[in-house]
This record gives sequence, structure tokens and C-alpha cells, in this order.
Amino acid sequence: METFNTQFLYSIIIIAIGYGFKRWNIIKEQDGEAISRIIFNITLPSVIIFTFHNIKIEHSLLMLVVLGFLYGIIVAVLGLFLFRNETRRDKGMLGMLIPGFNIGLFAFPLVEGIWGDTGLKYFGMFDVGNAVVTFGISYLIGSYYSKEGVVLDYKHVLGKMSKSIPLMTYMVVFIINISGLHLPSGVIQVTSIVSKANMPLSLLLLGIYLNFTFEKSYWKGIGKVLGLRYGTGLALGILSFYLLPVEDMFRYTVLIALILPMASSVLIYSIEFKYNQRFVGTAANLSILLSFLLVWVIGNMLV
Repeated sequence: METFNTQFLYSIIIIAIGYGFKRWNIIKEQDGEAISRIIFNITLPSVIIFTFHNIKIEHSLLMLVVLGFLYGIIVAVLGLFLFRNETRRDKGMLGMLIPGFNIGLFAFPLVEGIWGDTGLKYFGMFDVGNAVVTFGISYLIGSYYSKEGVVLDYKHVLGKMSKSIPLMTYMVVFIINISGLHLPSGVIQVTSIVSKANMPLSLLLLGIYLNFTFEKSYWKGIGKVLGLRYGTGLALGILSFYLLPVEDMFRYTVLIALILPMASSVLIYSIEFKYNQRFVGTAANLSILLSFLLVWVIGNMLV
């Protein structure tokens, strides 16, 4: 428990540094875009390569991929049902916030500090299924309801997914792994060095994007979104934790993964589909704060 709380304390301090630098105008929120590009295109893929290049793909790990994908479909359907009486655009904006989790930026830094490479292996496999949900289902919902007469273009969605370097890194490393091939030692050494930057950069970015100014008019819609995300996630996570006949790390992964914040990609989608960016940003910020609290409480009960 001491290690868990220490890691949380260090994480909060780094996030506070990022937030403080933004408040003091040393770093601007716009600078976060450059940092996020470095994370998603360089440091996070390095973590994936270094962590997954030689793991043994067990049955339980493949189950995490399936669970990450199936859960996204289930909550997406529940979300569209919950928002069925909303206007078309509101249904699209609220609906795309329901499926998908921020695993790469939020969970990986904490998981690495608490459970090391073993934790990254489990959460990474869950993130494979989650990535398909985030870049596929969430994007489709946002696109379809953004305006009247939209035709679902699966080629466009597949094109978007193919441009996700973390998702493609997962796929390539997975194929190399199951084929029995090995990456050159030089690649492993370089990714080992670069991957060490992922945790501090991710936490600093969370602090840079953190905002405590919320519009009161947003509370009703955000309350529905967060209520569905965390109510469903906690219920299924707790059931899975006590009922699934699997190893502890698998149960920890499912329980914690289902209460993580909404995917950071929803901010990009809100810009592309001309949704209310301030509403989406507020919802994303609140989900980060709520997830931090829940993960800390549950983590202290588990570790």
C-alpha cells in the first residue's frame, strides 16, 4: 500500500507541476498539442514495443482484448438508448463520450509505477480492444449524428484507425510475437530508453489540460454521461472481480480499466464534428478527477 500511495503522490505532484506551469504562463495549453503528439507517436509506441516484444500471449490476455471491445459496444448501445430523446447533435456529442478509455495517458503511468511491466502487459492488452472502440465506435457515433443525411463511411473509419500509431504498433508487435519473430536488439534498447519519458510526459500533459472552470448549464448532460460510464463500469468491474475465475492481475485490470477517464480523442472529434468543445473538455476534465479519486480509493483496498 505504501508503494501505491507513494506512486499516487508522485503522480499528483507531476500533474500539479504541469498545471502550475500553465497557470504561471510558462507553458500554454496550446503547447499540450505538441506534447501529446510526442506521447502518442513516440513514447507510447516505445512503451508498447518494449513491453510486448517478447511476452507470451496467454488465453487470459486475449480475453482482455475481447472484453475491452465488447464492453465498448455494450456501453455505446446503452448510451444511445439513454440519449434517445435528445436532439440529433446532442445525441452524437453525448453518445461518443460514453465508450472508450484514456489508458495510454492516464493508466499507463500509474500502472507502470505500481505493477511494472506485468501491469503494462495486462492493461495494454485491454487497450487493444479499447483502441478499436475509441477510434472506431466512438468516431462512428460522433460522425453519424453530427448532421442530417450522414452515410457511415467505414473506409474512412478504417483509414482513421490505420493512422493511429499506437494501435498500429499494437498490431505489428502482436503479429511479430505470434509469428515467432524477434525485433532487433537495437530497437529494443532504443525503445527502452525512450519509453522512460512516457510516464512524466503523460502526467505533465494531464496537468496542462486540467481545468477547474465549469459551466453550470453543462451539469445535466455531463451528469448523465458520467453516471452511465462510472455506474456501469463499477457494477461490471466489481462483478468481474468477484466472479471471474482468473488470476489477480486480470481482475485488477478489469476493475480499474472500467473506471478510467474518457478517451482524449473525444476532444479531437468534437473539433472535427463541430460539437461543443467546451462541454466535451469539461466532461473530460471531470472524468479525470473522478477517475483519480476512484482509482486511489479502490487501489488502497486492493494493494
